[in-house]
Amino acid sequence: MSKNKPKAEDSKDSKLSRKQYEKELGKLQAELCELQAWVKHKGLRVIVVFEGRDAAGKGGTIKAITERVSPRVFRLVALPAPSDREKSQLYIQRYMQHFPAAGEVVIFDRSWYNRAGVEYVMGFCTKQQHRRFLEMCPEYEHYIVQSGILLIKYWLEVSDKEQKRRFEARINDPLRQWKLSPMDLPSRSRWYDYSRARDQMLAATDTKHAPWYILRTDDKRRARLNCIAHLLSLIPYKSLPREKIKLPKRKTKGAYDDQASLKGRKSVPAKY
Repeated sequence: MSKNKPKAEDSKDSKLSRKQYEKELGKLQAELCELQAWVKHKGLRVIVVFEGRDAAGKGGTIKAITERVSPRVFRLVALPAPSDREKSQLYIQRYMQHFPAAGEVVIFDRSWYNRAGVEYVMGFCTKQQHRRFLEMCPEYEHYIVQSGILLIKYWLEVSDKEQKRRFEARINDPLRQWKLSPMDLPSRSRWYDYSRARDQMLAATDTKHAPWYILRTDDKRRARLNCIAHLLSLIPYKSLPREKIKLPKRKTKGAYDDQASLKGRKSVPAKY
C-alpha cells in the first residue's frame, strides 16, 4: 500500500497549484479504488463521520473521496431535519438504519453529533437531552466498534477569517447561494457558542475506541489530500489481482438498422 502525501512546491505555507493538486488527488483516488476492492473482498464495515463548522469544507472533502468510487460501496448519508415521527423515536434510531452491511463504507455528512452541535446551540434540544447524549455516546460508539464496525470521526475546523470569506463568497455568488442554509448565518454570529459546544463534545466523546481527528481546512486542497491520505492509513488493505476483461464482439445475428428507428423522435437541440 502506497502512502501518497501532497508535495508542496516550496513549503507547507506555499499555495498548492491546481495541477499539483489534481495530480496528487488522482493518485489518492486510485488508492481509494484499491481500498474499495479490499472492503468488498473482506466484507469490511466502515463508518466515516464528518462534522465541523459551517463552511469548513465537508462537502468538497466528501466529494473528493467519493467521486471515483462506487456509490454502492461508498454510501453517502446526509439526512434532512427529522420528521415529527422521527422526533418521537429513540434519538439514534434514524441513523442506525443507514449503518453499513458487509462490504460497505458509509459516510455521514453530519451525524448523530447534531445533538452536540446545532441542536444544542440553536435550542432544538434541551440541556438535559444534550447532557444525556454526551454521557451515552461513548458507550454507544463502543458498542458499534465491538460489533466489528470501524468507526472514523473527522472534525473539520476553519478559522474565523476564512469562514467569513467563504460566507461572503456564497452571498455574492449566485452559483453558491444554494449552499447557504437557514442555520449558516446564525452559526456565524454564534461562533463562540459553537466553539464551546465543540469543546464539550470533544471532551466527552474523544475516546480510545473512537477518537476524533481534527482536520484544518483553511487550505481546501491540502485538507482534502491530507484527509484521504489519513483515511487510507487507518484501513489496512492490499491490492488485489485484477481479472482480465475482454470486450465481447457485437453479434450480427438479427442485425437491423437500429438508428433508423430513432428517426422522427424528439431530440435534444444541438446548441453546442
